[in-house]
Amino acid sequence: MIGKLKGCVDSVDEDGLIVDVGGVGYVVAASARTLRGLPGLGEAVSLHIETQVREDAIRLFGFLTPGERDWFRLLQSVQGVGAKVALGILGALPGEALAAAIARQDKAMMARAPGVGPKLAARLVLELKDKAAALGGGDFAAIEAGPAAAMPKAAEDAVLALTGLGYGRPQAAAVVAKAHNALGPEAATAALIRAGLKELAQ
Repeated sequence: MIGKLKGCVDSVDEDGLIVDVGGVGYVVAASARTLRGLPGLGEAVSLHIETQVREDAIRLFGFLTPGERDWFRLLQSVQGVGAKVALGILGALPGEALAAAIARQDKAMMARAPGVGPKLAARLVLELKDKAAALGGGDFAAIEAGPAAAMPKAAEDAVLALTGLGYGRPQAAAVVAKAHNALGPEAATAALIRAGLKELAQ
């Protein structure tokens, strides 16, 4: 089983890429978010790989971080979610937004992902409620409690500003929480808004 690939980006299309490893090209499927984060053609790349073996094929799925690969695995534990839908969800929602949607049972936010209808969105947030909290790398309890419980007024003001621009509160809270952790407790509202908008634009 292949768990990691290190090589060069040979080519990229809307569904994935070919990684050249010592002259051998590996076809790797990836989410839109992963594809946007790739280096240029011919440049070095390292991908965490999930290998799926079927009767008629062996498929490789690539991720820039172990966390995204963990989400990919977790999403497929829900009935009705295959590899294609899981990649679609990861392309539409970063891990922080996924955690926020699950913690707050936000079916509408989950349904923004391609291939996810209202029924599947409801099943996702319900079945992943306990499982998602076990994923490392995120303060799930703080997200569930809400930004006001874990962050100062500047962060809450930043969330309000982003919701005023039309973003959903869970999505805004997730990116502001990430910005707050990166910039520190003294970060000003304006800086948090800028960082949040940059994250949302990715």
